Amino acid sequence: MRLGVNVPNFGPGTDPGVLRQWALTVEGLGFDLLMVSDHVVITPDVAEQYPAPFYEPFTTLAWLAGAATRIGLGTTVLIVPYRHPLLVARMAANLNDLSGGRLVLGVGVGWARQEFEALGVAHGRRGRLTDEHLAAIRAAWADEGDYRSGGVPIWVGGGSDAGLRRAARFGDAWHPLRNTLPWLRESLPRLAAIAGEQGRPVPAFAPRILLRLTDAPVTGADRRAGEGTIEQVADDLEQLRGLGAETVVLDPFVGDPDETLRPEAAWQMLATVAAHRPAG
Repeated sequence: MRLGVNVPNFGPGTDPGVLRQWALTVEGLGFDLLMVSDHVVITPDVAEQYPAPFYEPFTTLAWLAGAATRIGLGTTVLIVPYRHPLLVARMAANLNDLSGGRLVLGVGVGWARQEFEALGVAHGRRGRLTDEHLAAIRAAWADEGDYRSGGVPIWVGGGSDAGLRRAARFGDAWHPLRNTLPWLRESLPRLAAIAGEQGRPVPAFAPRILLRLTDAPVTGADRRAGEGTIEQVADDLEQLRGLGAETVVLDPFVGDPDETLRPEAAWQMLATVAAHRPAG
C-alpha cells in the first residue's frame, strides 16, 4: 500500500521556500505521493478556511517536480468546473509528460458558492458540469497524438450516490476525504453495487484521511481515520489496507491556517508515521 501526503499549498506560512522544503521532506521520509489542493479565487468563504496565499496546483506541482524528482505528484482535489476541460486535459497531460509519468489527477465538484460566482460558473450545476468535463477530458486523452497523457489516473472524490456514480463512471480510483472508518467500510459495498449497475469495474480505493497524532487515545463514534495515537493510526492504516486501499493520502492540516506557520509539527507527525509504516 502506497502512502501519500496532502501538502498545504495555502496559508500565512506558505511561500516557495516552505513548499520546496515540504516536497523534500515528504520525499525524504519515503512517502510515495505528494498532493496539493485547489482554489482559484480566494473569496471570503474560501479565505475563512484556506487563506491566501493559495498556490495554483498545476503551477505548484510543475515547479515541485523539479525539486522532488522521484515522488508521485497529484491534486486532492482539482475542482473540475473551474477550468475548461480541454485546458485541464492539456495541463494534466503536459505535467505528466514533463514529470516522467508521475501525475495523479484527483478531482471533485467543489463547494465554495462565492468562488463559483466569481468565476461565472453555476454552483447549482457543478455536479452535471463535472460529469460533462470529465467526459471531455477522457475523450481528449483518447487522442494520444495530441495530448500524450500517458494514462494519467483519475481519482474521483465524493461520498454521495452521485459521487459514487461519478467515481464508477470516470474514476480509476474512488478518493473519499477525511471520513471515519465505519463510514468507509459501509460505503465500499455501495460503490461496488453502483459500479455493477453501470456495468463498470469497481474503481480502486484511495482515501485521504486526517493525520492528527495525540498522546492519549481518541475515542467515540465520530473519530476519523488517522486521528489518535500512533498505535491507532497504524491500526487504521492496516484496516484500510484490509479494505483494499491501494493508496492512502495523509492530510496533516487539522484546520487552523496558523498551522502553516509551524510546518515542523506536521513534519514530525509524518516522520512518526513513516517510522511505523506497515510493512509490504
